[in-house]
Formats: sequence, C-alpha cells, structure tokens
Amino acid sequence: MNIILFEEKELNDGHVLLRDHRAKHIVKILQTGLGDFVRVGAINGKIGSGKVLAIKSKYPFEVELLVDLGKSPASPPSIDLLLALPRPIMLKRILSQVTALGIGTIYLINANRVEKSFWDAGILKEEEYRPHLFHGLEQAVDTRLPKIEMYHHFRPFVEDHLPELISKYQSCVIAHPDSKKSLAPCLAKERGKVLYAIGPEGGWVDFEIEQFLNAGLQPFSIGPRILKVDTAVVSIHGRISHELER
Repeated sequence: MNIILFEEKELNDGHVLLRDHRAKHIVKILQTGLGDFVRVGAINGKIGSGKVLAIKSKYPFEVELLVDLGKSPASPPSIDLLLALPRPIMLKRILSQVTALGIGTIYLINANRVEKSFWDAGILKEEEYRPHLFHGLEQAVDTRLPKIEMYHHFRPFVEDHLPELISKYQSCVIAHPDSKKSLAPCLAKERGKVLYAIGPEGGWVDFEIEQFLNAGLQPFSIGPRILKVDTAVVSIHGRISHELER
C-alpha cells in the first residue's frame, strides 16, 4: 500500500478517522507516530498528505489524520480493456493488476466459451469488486477509479453498443493467435486512446471473431505461446503502453 485512500464521504472538516486495514497498515507497516505524515488521496480526487493527529497502536487500530490535498492525479489512462468474463478468481487478479497498470474502463462481456455460472459470481457486485480496484490504486499511487461496464449478451453488445464504443478510440485491437500481424502495426500512427480485447479461456469462436473484425477491430498475435487470460491481459497492456510511450 503506497498511498492511503479514502472516500470523500469519510472526510469531515479536513479530518479522516480510520479504523480498518488502513489504520493497521499505518501502525504496523509504516510504523507511523504522532505528528508524522503519510501519503493520502481522495478517490477520484486529489493526492496529498495526512498528518497523524491521534493513533491507537493496539487492536482495534485507529488513526486520525489531518488531510491536506493539493496535487492532481496523473492524466486519465489512455488504455481500456474489453474482456470476455473470466472465472471469478482470475477476475479478481485482473482487476487489481490492470488498475495498477492504468486502465480507464473495463468492459466485461459474454462469449460462447464463458460459463453461464460466472455471471452469478459475487465479484460482479460493486461492493465486491471495488476493493480489488482500490488495491491496484494503492499500489500505483493513483486515485482514479476505473469504470466497470457489463454486457451479459454477446450479440446485442456487438450490434447495439460496439459500433458507438469503438468510435471513441484511435486504435481498437483484438488478440487472436491465428493472426499473422504483431501488435505494433495494428496501432494507429496517430497515438491516442486504445481499446484492446481479450477472449475467454479457449478463445473466441469464429462467429465472434468475425463480428469483431467486421466492426473494425484489428487482430494481432503476441506469438505462438498460448497464455492464461490474466497473463495475456497484463502482457498486452505492457506492450501497448510501450508503443504509446514511443
């Protein structure tokens, strides 16, 4: 945890009172004392410092901070992810990892090889997935919470939502092991927002690939090795970030 995050509703006249894992982290990991400062940030807001005004160093831990926020967060991420819904335990890792790397919006969609039971998973409830997004922000020292959008049916998504969606991006690419192209040539020369699509375990079926290609997504391959979804998501995000930085 490289930054202590809090919701705006927790801020009371410049003070934040912590009684959860954040207080424990300040006491046990940072070993902070009275008068010390810790890095803090308001979710979707500014970053600054918090001065320790009061601290209870034994369980139940409690820390009161006087907060001073003056620094704006980094620019919004220019990369978004379109992801066939993975198994719940994998989704938890992906949410945390891509948030740490920097992601604007995550579109979770259905696909032929997505098990129906995945859509009943508790992780799809906001109160369940938000902590994993927070974990990524805490790691990366950011406050911008990614957006999560879910589409339970594939055909309505590609027919009714995808055309408008891709109009927001300079580059829209889809990982497909049968493609002969690498990633770099599929990205627009004019750098801007990028949407990248990753399929389910077992891959997209032919109909789904055809729909994406007809919509204008550019297929690419990252080589002959078949990666797990969470590994592919992180690897491809890194490659896109590298190309954008160039």
